[in-house]
Amino acid sequence: MLKRAFDAALAISPAAKRAMIGLLYRILSRVDRDADMVFMNYGFAVPGTNGGGLALRDEDEADRYCIQLYHHLAGEIELVGKDVLEVGSGRGGGASYIARYLGPRSYVGVDRCAAAVEFCARHHAVPRLAFRAGDAEALPFPDASFDVVLNVESSHGYGSMERFLGEVRRVLRPRGHFLYTDHRGPHQLDEWRAQIRGSGLDVLRETEITPNVLEALDRDDDRKRRLIEQKCPRWFRDSFHEFAAMKGSAAYARFRTGRTRYLSFVLRKPDGGAGDGTASG
Repeated sequence: MLKRAFDAALAISPAAKRAMIGLLYRILSRVDRDADMVFMNYGFAVPGTNGGGLALRDEDEADRYCIQLYHHLAGEIELVGKDVLEVGSGRGGGASYIARYLGPRSYVGVDRCAAAVEFCARHHAVPRLAFRAGDAEALPFPDASFDVVLNVESSHGYGSMERFLGEVRRVLRPRGHFLYTDHRGPHQLDEWRAQIRGSGLDVLRETEITPNVLEALDRDDDRKRRLIEQKCPRWFRDSFHEFAAMKGSAAYARFRTGRTRYLSFVLRKPDGGAGDGTASG
């Protein structure tokens, strides 16, 4: 029954999808008390390699493919000494990775799901890392507060991309970077790119990473399946298989057949212009 509700929410509207994802986060907060599931993204891997290359500590190795999606994005620019905001920080694994490995001066993860924020505050005690509740379309920060904004696999559920992108531009400092990755159907790509071009941010790079996401889904399927079997009640498993794009799910099939494509972007706020405030971060 929950799977049918989840599928219906995906089809109805972004608001229904956000509500269903919030429910999934609340269920996860109850069943994953050991914090074994701190990433929710599909992952990143390079076909034809053995999955290595990125040096990780032993405690992070299990989450390699999910971490590699963050590293693909965050590694595009130097983060040392920067004030960084992640919009849609989820269960905080990516925020923890970047704060521990890449040396930002500060890192704030924002998520609209209070259960996710509470989970992160309990389980990610990392220097210079903080989490708070907030809406991607009305960020609770002054103008020009951050050098970098990240958004990983979250924006497809937002009500208004225009408002979200306007908020990203507003909170970025001049020449600050927006590091962004998500997926869309092929019929949505033109509108998506038009929204990005209309944001007032300069597009420095666009990269299609669908093959890399598929490779990660294939390589990480067994681990994720074991976690779902261990953590999730039986009535919840089918829905989570779909949510995680496990092999055999409709979400996985859409990636495999090209009905969903995954892109990453590097954007930069120009000097001067509207939305360039002077408030400090």
